[in-house]
Amino acid sequence: MEHHYENPPISHTAAQKRVRDSETEQVYIIRSQHINPQGRLFGGYLMQWIDEMAGIVSRRHCGKMITTASIDNLNFKAGAYQNDMVVLVGKLTYVGRTSMEVRVDTYVEDYQGNRRSINRAYIVMVAVDEEGNPTQVPGLILESEAEQAEWLGGEKRYQLRKQRRAEGF
Repeated sequence: MEHHYENPPISHTAAQKRVRDSETEQVYIIRSQHINPQGRLFGGYLMQWIDEMAGIVSRRHCGKMITTASIDNLNFKAGAYQNDMVVLVGKLTYVGRTSMEVRVDTYVEDYQGNRRSINRAYIVMVAVDEEGNPTQVPGLILESEAEQAEWLGGEKRYQLRKQRRAEGF
């Protein structure tokens, strides 16, 4: 039996969608052109892939053009090396009226399919119309305790972003 968790009230006129409706996974093989002088994956490539993943997830959710508003957290935990298989998994954690927070987890996957985490990032994407103005996005249906916990974390990060803007950051 599926339980649907209610997220805090948001005035969305658009239909709501589930987290799993836009969840996306992408795999890369690390090649020589991706390697920095220390022999590890160059962080700039990973940042690009994370931004692209956030764009795909948010576009799938809202069905509109999107733009990156901010990267709240980009936490490099470990390196990846040439010939490693790197897996990015992106999913929505929180939505506002026009913005969407996407969590992107990055793993190195071994030959047996075991994954070890090397990065986690939270990116804020905004839906825009043809003139580049923010436009409303669908709400988010939360179907698990984990999704509810992510929503609450996203809500806190939203408030922190608001506070930082007010302080001039």
